[in-house]
Amino acid sequence: MRRREFITLLGGAVAWPIAARAQQPGRVRRIGVLMSTAADDALGQAWSAAFAQGLQQLGWEVGGNIRIDYRWGAGDTERFRKYAAELVALGPDVILGTAASIVAALQQVSRTIPIVFVSTVDPVGAGLVASLARPGGNATGFTSYEFSMSGKLLELLKEIAPGVTRVVVIRDAAAAGLGGFAATQTAAPSFGVELFPVGVRDAAEIERGIMEFAPASNGGLIIVAPPSSLSLAHRELIVTLAAKRRLPAVYAGVGLVSAGALASYGSNPTDQYRRAASYVDRILKGEKPADLPVQAPTKYELVINLKTAKALGLTIPPSVLARADEVIE
Repeated sequence: MRRREFITLLGGAVAWPIAARAQQPGRVRRIGVLMSTAADDALGQAWSAAFAQGLQQLGWEVGGNIRIDYRWGAGDTERFRKYAAELVALGPDVILGTAASIVAALQQVSRTIPIVFVSTVDPVGAGLVASLARPGGNATGFTSYEFSMSGKLLELLKEIAPGVTRVVVIRDAAAAGLGGFAATQTAAPSFGVELFPVGVRDAAEIERGIMEFAPASNGGLIIVAPPSSLSLAHRELIVTLAAKRRLPAVYAGVGLVSAGALASYGSNPTDQYRRAASYVDRILKGEKPADLPVQAPTKYELVINLKTAKALGLTIPPSVLARADEVIE
């Protein structure tokens, strides 16, 4: 047995007396879920299914001993605030909040209802938790990226398209902090790249930013870590514009390559949602988010789309293909 598994089992054993009291026969527990995607978004559906599957594997049955109330924010901060208030008003035992902006909206409404987050980079810097080891408040969960990730995205872009000297960086203007952009700025000089950050709030600003950048030569595009709710909601638009303007593009998120993006590097969100079920389970059994350490991803995945590379006239180096976890042909 690995040490991490032993610690996890030991933690569960310590909490068992509380858990036994928390799971009272016949009591239906209520879980709120505030997703960053739209209700009909394929990625959002896959992630919510992974969360439900994780709960089922832990003995929780939807329609049996648990009820799940979903709200879908579609990358809109106003909806996040509206649905945060709606879910808190339902009096759930715990809420799954899928991004830092969502957790912030939830904490503005309640500082007592437990919250488990799935996709954040700097929960301490965002003020969601006091520390990674001891969150200290009503929220804990799973980070999706490290700041250094965005520097690696720039490195990957230069490996695939060495002629790129100008890179437009799409950032959510409403997202707190600089996030991965600071790491990209630090790495840019060593790769001989000039960055053009574009803060966007909606689809129109995304399109305008890319179209204004694109006419000059030797351009590329990066979606830095973390990929915001806004960039996820409009990922097909970003992919389409990058293809139209022939911009080699690398994304901090594994969900965009299947939509036609050139390459992505990041944690697997589906796995993160499945892991989040374990924290919801422990909270339902009596543990407190203040005492559950924030966990980092266990694996990062590189995905390459050879069809998109061919359309851009690019040849993916064998060294990159050898590292890829998935190659789409």
